[in-house]
Amino acid sequence: MWITIAGWVAAVLVFAAFFMRTMIPLRIVAIASNVAFIAYALLGLRYGVFDRLYPILVLHSTLLPLNVVRLRELERMIASVRATNADEAVEALIPYMKLEQHREGDVLFRRGDPANKLYVVQHGNVRLRETGKRISAGGVFGEVGLFAPDGVRSLTAMCDDDCRLATIGADKVLELYYENPRFGFFLIRLVSGLVVERPSAAAS
Repeated sequence: MWITIAGWVAAVLVFAAFFMRTMIPLRIVAIASNVAFIAYALLGLRYGVFDRLYPILVLHSTLLPLNVVRLRELERMIASVRATNADEAVEALIPYMKLEQHREGDVLFRRGDPANKLYVVQHGNVRLRETGKRISAGGVFGEVGLFAPDGVRSLTAMCDDDCRLATIGADKVLELYYENPRFGFFLIRLVSGLVVERPSAAAS
């Protein structure tokens, strides 16, 4: 009977949804299961059992638009995150950052030190001693060490001249990484060396 086939298809799709590891495939399978359950309930009209399947029709007729809306929200969020530039991501950090003033020659951290901050240069220049790379105003550094397995700096950073730096602690960076998709995606691009919108360096 078609109603039996529809019921089994719907049940298999619900079962499959529990194996989805990411949200978009989960929503797509959930939508497919909603459609299958609606078809299952409507087939009850043909076989004279609709009165017993009516609650299923109501439930999945309600869940279907909800899953469609959530899927569209996810797609829009992903598109928005991918379009995020470095300025927008760093702006999200401003409320959580502290200002530090450093003199020329000050060492901000040495190779092997614990990685406990991310830095944004507001004024002046910072040099990574081992590579000779210079980070000027607007540059972000210190991010790699926050995600390193050992959590320590791999380079030494020192001020080439008087500097004003905005800093944020490692715990808050990791918290924002999980809470703010735009900032999280920015960090991923920054660590992987793909950010080109603002000067930065892969410095831990």
